[in-house]
Amino acid sequence: MFSAKLTSHVTLNALRRIHHGPCFYSMPSCFHHKEGGRTRHSNHTETNILGRVDPSANRPPVRLHRTHNHGRRSFGFSAANIVNSAPVPVQPYLRLMRLDKPIGTWLLYLPCTWSIALASDPGCLPDLCMLSLFGTGAVLMRGAGCTINDMWDKDFDTKVSRTASRPIASGEISQRQALVFLGGQLSLALGILLCLNYYSIALGAASLSLVITYPLMKRITYWPQFVLGLTFNWGALLGWAAVKGSCDWSVCLPLYFSGVMWTLIYDTIYAHQDKEDDIKVGVKSTALRFQDTTKRWLSGFTVAMISGLVVAGVNAEQTLPYYAVLSTVAVHLTHQIYSVDINNPEDCWKKFVSNRNLGLLLFLGIVAGGLWKERKETLLQDEETAR
Repeated sequence: MFSAKLTSHVTLNALRRIHHGPCFYSMPSCFHHKEGGRTRHSNHTETNILGRVDPSANRPPVRLHRTHNHGRRSFGFSAANIVNSAPVPVQPYLRLMRLDKPIGTWLLYLPCTWSIALASDPGCLPDLCMLSLFGTGAVLMRGAGCTINDMWDKDFDTKVSRTASRPIASGEISQRQALVFLGGQLSLALGILLCLNYYSIALGAASLSLVITYPLMKRITYWPQFVLGLTFNWGALLGWAAVKGSCDWSVCLPLYFSGVMWTLIYDTIYAHQDKEDDIKVGVKSTALRFQDTTKRWLSGFTVAMISGLVVAGVNAEQTLPYYAVLSTVAVHLTHQIYSVDINNPEDCWKKFVSNRNLGLLLFLGIVAGGLWKERKETLLQDEETAR
């Protein structure tokens, strides 16, 4: 009896290995490939920030992995899975605001977190309530920006296969429905803005003109990434004002400037993925402007970004942890620019996405530097007492 059970068990395991291999996916109709230790779908159509085409779309929302732990499966969920689980009539609106593609929301939100953290009192963590308000606002304003972008770009989107499936371009949502939806998003964002002080309300309202006009810039200038930087980094001003009641321009302006330089870096890299499509539909970008000189331009933007962050740190009386992290950020950007292959869309996408982690790292450095201030002040007080 024992030998029979053993034979049966061995035979079953052998069949499993032959049929599936040591690691398989339970979605046989989808072809996957590995990149950088991460499984990615072979059909890419995601969009970034306010509407550019993203090469990582249509990833399977739920990935089932064979493990070596007696065949049990582990589940991985994505933002796309949340959208796909929503009621069918709602899904086009969620896709219109790019809720299934959160990278743009992160890049809009992170400058807000830097400013909020810099404005925190010495030895204190950033205000969690304020971080939550700005996070919700980032989702809504990024969604509003994407809606405006798609309303402006409907005719362009229908000419490019990768954007033809967008809700407005494909006819899932009419221009009128999109306008009503836009009004709803802006109304909710206004409700969040009204939770702040009067100075912040006025400052936040001033950014609306940039949100509306940014999508038009790629029609008239090779520098739409610069206008995107002005738009996406407004939170560097607004975050400090929300905490302190007004802007300390000696801190906020260099921080804002650094954020604009950062956007020029990551979105120029991203724009190199769309060079052929941009020429096809007749729109402009810094990628087309810089071409083979891109790395020299990006190096200059990096120097300017780090310089601005140093000035902001000095004026905010930041401490050693902040500058240590800032050095790491500089190394990351240097490697990113040196190693990026501007003619390889997959590599451009990988470098572009890495900026989310860079922004999070800088936020942690600001928080650590703020907490270190208390220790520094305590040591000074102890020295004075000893004297």
